Amino acid sequence: MKRLLREPLLHFLLLGAGLFFAYRLLQRNGGGQEPGQIVVTRGQIEQLAAGFAKTWRRPPSPEDLAGLVRERVREEVYCREAMALGLDRDDTVIRRRLRQKMEFVTDDIAALAEPTEADLDEYLRTHPDSFRVEPRLSFKHVYLDPQKHGETLAEDSAQLLTRLNQPGGEADPSARGDSLLLGSQFADLPASEVAKLFGEPFALELGRLQPGRWQGPVASGYGMHLVFLGERTEGRLPALAEVRDAVRREWDEAQRIAANEAFYQELLKRYSVTIESPQSEAEPGKLAASGAR
Repeated sequence: MKRLLREPLLHFLLLGAGLFFAYRLLQRNGGGQEPGQIVVTRGQIEQLAAGFAKTWRRPPSPEDLAGLVRERVREEVYCREAMALGLDRDDTVIRRRLRQKMEFVTDDIAALAEPTEADLDEYLRTHPDSFRVEPRLSFKHVYLDPQKHGETLAEDSAQLLTRLNQPGGEADPSARGDSLLLGSQFADLPASEVAKLFGEPFALELGRLQPGRWQGPVASGYGMHLVFLGERTEGRLPALAEVRDAVRREWDEAQRIAANEAFYQELLKRYSVTIESPQSEAEPGKLAASGAR
């Protein structure tokens, strides 16, 4: 029961029900205003003044405030008349903005949910790929250009590999092989960065090599490489304490998406949806006849 009371979606549904109840009351009461009556409330005037101060970094003068109120009345008049004429209907920009404002309601409700450490730990365990620390590699390589070596590429690679593994053979590996603008040595590079530089197959093969000796050849998008893997730090799933902020952000976003979907599904229950076929009247008969065969 305690677990249920902490459930964010339950909070959302309760708050959402209260919100719609208040909304219905306002609708019945005409929002406190009679048709044809415009009331600029004290709260609205304070909002206008606060917005002015935030923009201009000073409080509005009496003249400024009077101008803001006049514009507020003008906006209200135009909005009411435009809606009376139906100008808000089938307007894509207005429809998107109204949808956005409805979604803001659920965003605010979802933001009220506070996760426990158990909630965050469970989210981390059920979404490990979003937070996993990837392997890191330190290596050096000697590049062999297939265009320069042609048919002798395999033989040249084998001979060079033998020399590199001899005592003193790797004294200056950058002086061996062919030039490549990427460089010849890399320290503590994430596996994803290795894949960006040399390609995914190269990174995968590098992850399988044993550290401490020259090996290869290993193919990349550039050609062939003889590789010395110095150190490999294996990937791992971090503890919650290491990535708590990131997990909290992802958890909040998941709650927001779930709240929006639950909100929409509740609203959808109020409607009967009919989706008409885009086919012409003559074509459905053809489709039915063809389906009967």
